[in-house]
Amino acid sequence: MKNVYLLVLGALIVLVSAAAIQPQSYEVGDYVADFKLRNVDGKEVSLANYANSKGLIVVFTCNTCPYAKLYEDRIIALNKQFAPKGYPVVAINPNDPSQQAGDSYQEMQKRSKEKAYDFPYLQDNTGAVAKAFGATRTPHIYILNKEAKGFKVEYIGAIDNNHKDAAAADQKYVEEAIGQLMSGKKPKTTSTKAIGCTIKWKEA
Repeated sequence: MKNVYLLVLGALIVLVSAAAIQPQSYEVGDYVADFKLRNVDGKEVSLANYANSKGLIVVFTCNTCPYAKLYEDRIIALNKQFAPKGYPVVAINPNDPSQQAGDSYQEMQKRSKEKAYDFPYLQDNTGAVAKAFGATRTPHIYILNKEAKGFKVEYIGAIDNNHKDAAAADQKYVEEAIGQLMSGKKPKTTSTKAIGCTIKWKEA
C-alpha cells in the first residue's frame, strides 16, 4: 500500500512540475499581451499600432509550407475584404530560418513584394509570439476583437474547410466569425483544427 501511495505521489509531482514549466497559451476568451516584431519594411509593429481597429486577423504563416501557399491568396483576400471594416490581417512568420532558409527575413521581403502584401508580414525569429498564442501550424488563425480591456481572442483555427480549393469551401470560418462579431454577436464556431505544416521552432 505504501508503494502505491509513493507511486501516486510521484506521478502527481511529475504532473505538477510539467504544468509549471508548460507555457500558457491563449484560448478563446483570453486577452492578448502586446508584442513588437519587425515588419518586412524594417519597421517594428505592435498591437498598439491598431488602437483604432475593431479587431485583427492574426495569421501565423510562412513562405515555404505548401498549405500556407495554398491559403496565401485567401489571406490577401481577407485583408482586402475586412481591413476597410476594421479587421486587418497581421501575418507573422514563426519559422526558424536556420531550419527553413526560404523563411529568412530577406525571403519574406521578396515574397511580400511578389504578392503585393498590403498588410504587415512580421518575423517572429524566436518563436516567442507564436508560443504565447499557442500556434502550432502554418497557417494558424487567431481572430481578435478589440474591447476596452484590450484585444480578446474570439476564434482559433483554420480559414475554411477546404485547403485545396477555396471555391469548394462551404464553411468559411473566418468570414463567418468576423461577420458575427460585426453584428454584435459572438462567433458560432470558436475553434477548428488548423490544417498546415508544423512550425519549425528555433532550437534552444
